[in-house]
Amino acid sequence: MSAEEHVARDRFAVARSLGNDDHSSKKETPQSKISRLLMITGRVILAAVAFSATVVLCLRWVPPPTSAFMLEQRVAGLFQGKRQPPIRYRWVAWKAISSQMPLAIIAAEDQKFPQHWGFDVQAISEAMEKNKQGNNLRGASTITQQVAKNLFLWSGRSYVRKGLEAYLTILLEVLWTKQRILEVYLNIAEFGDGIYGVSAAAETFLGKRPSEITKGDAALLAAVLPNPKHLNVRSPSPHVLERKRWIEEQMEQLGGVSSRICLLQMIVPSKALFKKLKSLNRR
Repeated sequence: MSAEEHVARDRFAVARSLGNDDHSSKKETPQSKISRLLMITGRVILAAVAFSATVVLCLRWVPPPTSAFMLEQRVAGLFQGKRQPPIRYRWVAWKAISSQMPLAIIAAEDQKFPQHWGFDVQAISEAMEKNKQGNNLRGASTITQQVAKNLFLWSGRSYVRKGLEAYLTILLEVLWTKQRILEVYLNIAEFGDGIYGVSAAAETFLGKRPSEITKGDAALLAAVLPNPKHLNVRSPSPHVLERKRWIEEQMEQLGGVSSRICLLQMIVPSKALFKKLKSLNRR
């Protein structure tokens, strides 16, 4: 072998060695893999946050065509082979709903609604204490939380669902007004088996338009909300009638729709309403 061939071979060996060193240096270390995974996860989370915020913001003005709970009922009917009652749902604007109805909902479901930012901390702590004792306490979920759950999520209990519910509750409180939260709740709440919204409930159970709902009608409809599949508006049980009377009393104590502390102040709270609600909650 000539001297030139030896030199060429040595140069090739050196180049190959350097190439192997570069290739080995390009191999991903565990730390780089973790960093890349975290970067991808962060981008996915940011995209999910942006998408969900956009949807929630759009629904501030656009009436929801359906809700997650309505879809769940339809899917359950298809896969379980059981005959489900037809879903009755028709959106009705805030101005076409009797002012007695949102007042009854606040009195029955969430009297701190004008004050909180989506969570009733006191009710949550009481519910946790009751759960430790093996009992269930109704009232820990605010109206905003119920809108988040009914509109976007599924039924059942899990830490994943509760976490998503908390996130969506914050979005609703930040991006919607209190009036919009109430308006959507009144339109998607289930008042009977397959009866969603105050419009369908008023027409089905009372033979009235939503604008014609009286104080007693509103209290009766609100009284079945804890368990609308079993509590009946047409044939109210003694328990429902007792709850109806209690709701009417709470509506009076909150000031009623014609008093100086009017419904508008309940949605855009005033200092006077804050003081009144605080005094009621201390009792």
